[in-house]
Amino acid sequence: MAIRGPRLEFAVGAFLVLALVSLLVLAFASTNRQFGIGGGSYELTARFSNLGQLRLQAPVKIGGVVVGRVDRIDLDPVKFDSIVTLAIDKRYAELPADTSAGIFTSGLLGESFIGLQPGGDPEALRPGDEIAYTQPAIDLIQLVGKYMFGGAGGSGAASPPPAEIPATEPPPTEAQ
Repeated sequence: MAIRGPRLEFAVGAFLVLALVSLLVLAFASTNRQFGIGGGSYELTARFSNLGQLRLQAPVKIGGVVVGRVDRIDLDPVKFDSIVTLAIDKRYAELPADTSAGIFTSGLLGESFIGLQPGGDPEALRPGDEIAYTQPAIDLIQLVGKYMFGGAGGSGAASPPPAEIPATEPPPTEAQ
């Protein structure tokens, strides 16, 4: 005989609701979305020559602490640089004007993020300002290829032998 009652039906229903909520949280976490609980943000822009694998909603970090997200990625039609719009949390509104930005990777194959390095300028960046000092992403495949196949030229030719150093007499010692 199967036991069916209100307690069993309630337990199964609660389990299903809990499972659905867990899947929803997992979906938000895996796409780097936030729940909108923060106190607002302001925009800064940065110009990069190479984005690597940087994606929308990638974190913006200072010293490993997430202070914002990548909000938009556009292409400058004149210079053909990538213009990245950053949504920075308003709690970090006093970033110095000489702050620099670089694209880094978490671990060897991890996600790309933008790392900010605050400078020492007493003047702060205002909403809508552009970060002037940027460092593009490093392409690991190109870097490995340079070392495997003989340097920047890519020809694979060995470097010329070092020039011979003329022999000199040893310096005199104090005992002589």
